[in-house]
Amino acid sequence: MNSSLRLDFRLDDLSGEPTRRLIERHLAGMRDNSPPESVHALDVDALREPGVTFWSAWAGSEIAGCGALKQLDAQRGEIKSMRVADRFLGHGVGRAMLEHLINEARAMGMESLWLETGSSEAFTPALRLYESAGFRRCGAFDGYVDDSFAVFMTRNIKGSACDRLPLSE
Repeated sequence: MNSSLRLDFRLDDLSGEPTRRLIERHLAGMRDNSPPESVHALDVDALREPGVTFWSAWAGSEIAGCGALKQLDAQRGEIKSMRVADRFLGHGVGRAMLEHLINEARAMGMESLWLETGSSEAFTPALRLYESAGFRRCGAFDGYVDDSFAVFMTRNIKGSACDRLPLSE
């Protein structure tokens, strides 16, 4: 992360306008880069459902990013709604949010994390981030269906420190 950028991670109830705008930007980006049947992003109401915990990342008074954990079962969680505000792209916010979500998942007792992201060129930065953080491609999970527009990934987050890949570069 850019050493001059200090982020404050907040549990977020999605009631604030900056958060709602970032979620809308996220949904618009998913719709612009995937066919409708391949958009699995959650809207504000779905992000408020039981079993979903949502955080926003703030740089001073500006929202810099967001992300959520959806509990699949006692040991598994799914990363949802990872988005960096356009102004903060390329400043390490995505990596910082991913690290925050992994740490929170560990604190909740989860042993593995799963995610679904797009396969088109627009998703290349996200795929690189997840791969660099130790996520590996896998098959569809938890009700998803294999889809040429989707990439499914997972990572074990439990184990010895030697089993974990560093997130920071």
